[in-house]
Order: sequence, then C-alpha cells, then structure tokens
Amino acid sequence: MKNNIISSFGAFLCISVLAYLNSFDESNLWLIPPFGASMVLVMAAHESPLAHPKNILFGHILSALSGVFVFSILGFSFLSIGLAVGLAIFLMMTTKTVHPPAGANPIIAVLGAKGIGFVLMPVAVGASFIILFAIIYNKLLKRKYFTFKDLKRVTK
Repeated sequence: MKNNIISSFGAFLCISVLAYLNSFDESNLWLIPPFGASMVLVMAAHESPLAHPKNILFGHILSALSGVFVFSILGFSFLSIGLAVGLAIFLMMTTKTVHPPAGANPIIAVLGAKGIGFVLMPVAVGASFIILFAIIYNKLLKRKYFTFKDLKRVTK
C-alpha cells in the first residue's frame, strides 16, 4: 500500500508540474496524453526495461517523428494513421527503444496535423522532464530505477 501511494503521488507531482507549465501559454504545449501512460511505467513499473530513460526519450521522439513524417507525405487518412503507428513500432523495435505510451504520438501528430516542432515541444522536452523527475524521485525514495551503471550495460 505504501508503494502505491508513493507511486501515485510521484505521478501526481510530475504531471501537475507539466500541466502548470502548460497553463502559462496554450500555444506552447507541455502536456500530451501519452505522458500519463509514461508516468505509469516510471512510477508503478520503474524496474521495467520499458521505463528505461532511453526508451522513454527515443521511443517518444521516434514515434512523434513517424507521425510528422507520414503526415507530411500522405496527409490525413485512415491509412496514414495506421502507417505512422506501424512505422513508430518498427523504429522503436529496431533501435531497442520500445516505450508503449509513445505509440500514441503518431496518432496525435497525424490527427493534429503536427509539424517538426511537435517533436521538440512537447515530446522531447516533456519526455526529458519525466525522465529527470523519475530519476530524482525514485533516487530520493531509494527505489531502483535508473543508474549510470545501467547505462554502461546498455551501451555495451
């Protein structure tokens, strides 16, 4: 029960800060729905490889890029949405950066007719914020999340 409360409180804090930053300027989006799902992984399944920082960052970026790329070539259609999600999965699997919440990014990009700026803000900046928050929060609570030892294992 204690771990449930700690995990829920961490998600509350992180998403609340992103929502607060989002409230200052609606044209500069900080928050997208997939970030809520990312919080489930970094708070409730923090030891999962799917919650690893490289998976979060590159999974979100590659998925957003997939949506922007497909939309820029094909525009909006039911096929472009499917192709964008399929491309995102292919890229995440190929780069070993699978992060399931990021699978929603191509849908957002195609439905919202997003350009390359979407990849930077909110996707890359928001994912980076979540990673930093998760590292600090989990370290303060002495929960195993990410260590630089893990990074050395990943890069070998």
